[in-house]
Amino acid sequence: MHQSDAAADATAATFPAAEVSVRARRGPVALLAPIGSLAVAIGLWYAVSYLLLAPARRFLVPPPHQVLQVAVLDWTHLQPMLQALALTAQVALAGLAIAAALGITGAVVMSRARWLERSLYPYAVILQTVPILAIVPLIGLWFGFGFTSRVVVCVLIALFPLIANTLFGLQSVDRAHHDLFTLQKASRWARLRKLELPAALPALFTGLRTSSGLSVIGAIVGDMFFKQGAPGIGTLLDVYRSRLQSEDLFAAIILASLFGVAVFALFTFLSRLAIGSWHASGRS
Repeated sequence: MHQSDAAADATAATFPAAEVSVRARRGPVALLAPIGSLAVAIGLWYAVSYLLLAPARRFLVPPPHQVLQVAVLDWTHLQPMLQALALTAQVALAGLAIAAALGITGAVVMSRARWLERSLYPYAVILQTVPILAIVPLIGLWFGFGFTSRVVVCVLIALFPLIANTLFGLQSVDRAHHDLFTLQKASRWARLRKLELPAALPALFTGLRTSSGLSVIGAIVGDMFFKQGAPGIGTLLDVYRSRLQSEDLFAAIILASLFGVAVFALFTFLSRLAIGSWHASGRS
């Protein structure tokens, strides 16, 4: 007994120390890996610009320092990009919020009965498979060619991952947990609020992370097609492309990408806040 107790104490003391050691080693690696990848990407960028392209064609892929100097350090170039990005961010976040409300509601409705899922889910799949560029003209005719149509494009692009992931989460609750709620004679509302929705949170946040990037893409696509009102970053991308302003074009692409990464990181952080402390999926 004494030996087993001592072994247990030694194990309890050893594993936390080992876990701390592993985390300490992971810290520098987690920091250096993306920095190293960025350095490699910049090196490849310089190689393409200076080694693969003739000087007369270097405008196709301007070197990074020219992009930084002309389109970032020069406020006259950077200011319109930031203003356009702010409008695109409004469109993307509005579309994501509407898609989240519709997707979660639709998933809850479909999870209530198998016949509801069989009736509604195929149309969600069809919505995902319809080429968005094919229905852009219809969206413009129905909703105009301004802010509203841009938001509609975001909703259509971002909706399906929220429906699919939330529905999967709601339907993946362990049968034993359902039986326990049945024994307690819990109402359907109590079962949904206290069992199914909490269990679906990991899948829901996975859908939000996926749809956050899609909503940014949808906002940029909407900017390119619906140009009434203030220009978004997609409008500027189209202008820079048509004028062969390569430095500005690359800078606008980088800014739009950084915004998409920031939105994704935000929902990753919110996921860890909501479920990371008690659900393993929240740490992935």
